[in-house]
Amino acid sequence: MAVDLALAPKQKRPPGEPCCAPVVYPDVARQQAERMAGIAKALADPVRVQLVDVLRKHAGKVCVCELVPLFDLSQPTVSHHLKVLREAGIVDSERRGLWAYYYVTPDSLEELSAWLS
Repeated sequence: MAVDLALAPKQKRPPGEPCCAPVVYPDVARQQAERMAGIAKALADPVRVQLVDVLRKHAGKVCVCELVPLFDLSQPTVSHHLKVLREAGIVDSERRGLWAYYYVTPDSLEELSAWLS
C-alpha cells in the first residue's frame, strides 16, 4: 500500500537562527566542568584508579617504595602516575628525606561523585 507524503519545500534559516530549542541546559558551570573533567582525565588510567584505591584504603600516608611492588611498573612510572593524580588535586604528598609519602586529598572526589550520583 503506497502512502503519498506531502513534502514541504526547503526553507533556509537566517544566519544565527537555531534549528530548534535545546532539550535541556547544563547544570554544571564551565569552570566546574573543567575541574571535573581534569579529575576524570586523571582517573582515566587503570593504574591510577588502583593507586587511588590503595591510598584511600590506607589509614595514613604511603611511601612510593610501598606502592611499587603492587604494580608491574618501574618506580619512575609509578611516580609519574602519582604526579598526574597530584596535579589533578586527587592526591597530595609529603616529603620525608628522599621519599615522598602520598595520600588521597580529603573531599577531592566529592564533587565528581555527587555529580555522578
